[in-house]
Amino acid sequence: MFEMDGTATTPPGDLVKDVTEASFMADVVDASKEVPVIVDFWAPWCGPCKQLGPALETAVAKKRGKVRMAKINVDENQMIAGQMRVQSIPAVFAFVDGQPVDGFMGNQTPAQIDEFVDRIAGMGGEDAGLAEAIEAANQMLDEGAAADAAQTFAAILGEEPENPEAHAGMIRAYLAMDQLDQAKAFLAAVPEKIASNAAIAAVAAEIDLREASADAGEVGELRAALAANPDDLQARYDLGVALAAAGGNEEAIAALLEVFRRDREWNEGAAKEQLIKIFDMLGPKDALAQKGRRQLSSMIFA
Repeated sequence: MFEMDGTATTPPGDLVKDVTEASFMADVVDASKEVPVIVDFWAPWCGPCKQLGPALETAVAKKRGKVRMAKINVDENQMIAGQMRVQSIPAVFAFVDGQPVDGFMGNQTPAQIDEFVDRIAGMGGEDAGLAEAIEAANQMLDEGAAADAAQTFAAILGEEPENPEAHAGMIRAYLAMDQLDQAKAFLAAVPEKIASNAAIAAVAAEIDLREASADAGEVGELRAALAANPDDLQARYDLGVALAAAGGNEEAIAALLEVFRRDREWNEGAAKEQLIKIFDMLGPKDALAQKGRRQLSSMIFA
C-alpha cells in the first residue's frame, strides 16, 4: 500500500504478481500493451535476487500504477527463461506494447533501480496504470481494508489531483471508517471542475442518506411499527432511509416507492427525493437503480 506521503510499502492489487509460463502471455505480453511490465527472473537459492526483487517491488509501488512487475521463478519456468535467453540471475526485462524494450542482469544500486523503473514507467504515457491502481484500491475497500484504500487513493490523487474516481473512493473510505465529518469535508474540497461527475454525485448522495438515517431509527423497531400500522407513512419512509444507509437498497427502494404510490406529495415529496438519492448513489449503470427509476417514472406518468 501507499503511505500518505507517497512512499510505498506493499504494492496494491495486481501491480506485482507471480507469473508462470502458462500466464506469461496474458500477464506480461498482453498486459504490457496497456501498462509497461517489468519482468524479474529469480530463484529461491539466488542471494542477489533476494535483494533486487524487494527493491524493484518498492520502486514499482512508488510509480502508483504506471508500471507493473512480473516475478518468474526460473526453476519452475525453465522454458520461458530459455526463450528469453536468461543465462544468469537476477535478470530483468521490461516489456512495452508486447515487446521487450530494455533490461539488465545482476544486482543494481538503489539509484540504478529507481532510474530504470522511472524510465520504463515513462514509456507508458502520462495516465497509464491509474485505472488499475483505482481498481485495486476499490477492491481493498470492498474487502474491508478502508485505511489501506484511503492511503492508495491519496497517492493516486497526488499523481492526478482531479481524478473523480479517486476523490469518490477517498470519501467512500472515510464513510467505511465511520468518519462522516471527514467525508463531508473532503467532499466540500472536491475541485469544482469534477463536482458534477457521476462518481462524486454518488458519494454525495450516500452522505445525505447517512445523515438522514441518523434520525430514522433502528430497522427492527421500524419494521415493528410498520407491522402494527401499515398506513404509517412516516415509519415506512424512515424504514426505507434506514435500509438504504445499511446497504439494503432493494428493500429501501420498494418501501419508498410504496410511500410515493400512496401519497406522492407526502412530506413535500420526500419519498421521491430519497429515491433519487439512492439511484444517484448506485450509479446510472446499476440494474437495481435502472429498475427503480422505471418504476418511479411509471408512477409519475400514470
